[in-house]
Amino acid sequence: MSKIVCFGEVLWDVFSNHKKIGGAPLNVATRLQSFKNDVTMISAIGNDRLGKLILEYLKEHNINSSQIQVLNDKGAASYKISHPKAWDKIQFTEKASAVVKNADAFVFGSLITRDEVSKNTLYKFLALPNYKVFDVNLRKPFYEKNILFELMQKANFVKFNDEEIYEIAAFLNSPYKNLEQNIHFLSKETNTNHICVTKGEHGAVLLYDNKMFYNSGYQIKVADTVGSGDSFLATLISNLLQKENPQKAIDTACAVGALVAQKKGANPFISAKEIADFMKN
Repeated sequence: MSKIVCFGEVLWDVFSNHKKIGGAPLNVATRLQSFKNDVTMISAIGNDRLGKLILEYLKEHNINSSQIQVLNDKGAASYKISHPKAWDKIQFTEKASAVVKNADAFVFGSLITRDEVSKNTLYKFLALPNYKVFDVNLRKPFYEKNILFELMQKANFVKFNDEEIYEIAAFLNSPYKNLEQNIHFLSKETNTNHICVTKGEHGAVLLYDNKMFYNSGYQIKVADTVGSGDSFLATLISNLLQKENPQKAIDTACAVGALVAQKKGANPFISAKEIADFMKN
């Protein structure tokens, strides 16, 4: 079991006829907890009904909510990524910093840097943990490429999708068009030896300690892709922290991502037996 801190936005994913609690860091936290890790969420919510529902969700999923800040202004939970929301105003606290410092991994994304308050808090936290996992999650217009580059340099592990890596590689003047060459290029530019790129239905590529690992994906009938990448990342990190073989780790992560995409919602329950049976078949 690993101690993992997830930092960032908690919000509501809204669909045509329903809404569900989400936000990439919270989705990652939920899947990490399902693998029996000790997970703490650091974020901020509004002092309103939707904020209280988020606290209930965290309790229900056994995610430590002791570092969730409740702000007086309402609207932490929102249907759109409008600005500002409570999670834009996450404060740095000594209690939270102690939790971050003692974690085996600290997971964060890029959306949280859109506001100076949460961004400054993130930068302070990044000086503390041993292993930092950066989930690049580009949401226009809420990112600046120079900040992305800074965060990649601070991270020990960076996860992209295939569109994101080409966009950022181009920004850094990569001369390459090949995916593997761009992975090695970014690894060198950012001094980051662990990089993963997801390729949707075509699986993923992982650079881990100078070796490349591949999974070509699983054939499924897609019901809902929301949260699939988050569950992929959570599964991969959980396995790697447990010193699992990187090939087994990426295979399992792709399987869990596919299983999530087969179901409705970002965080469906998936048992260990279901994962094993799916990979066997």
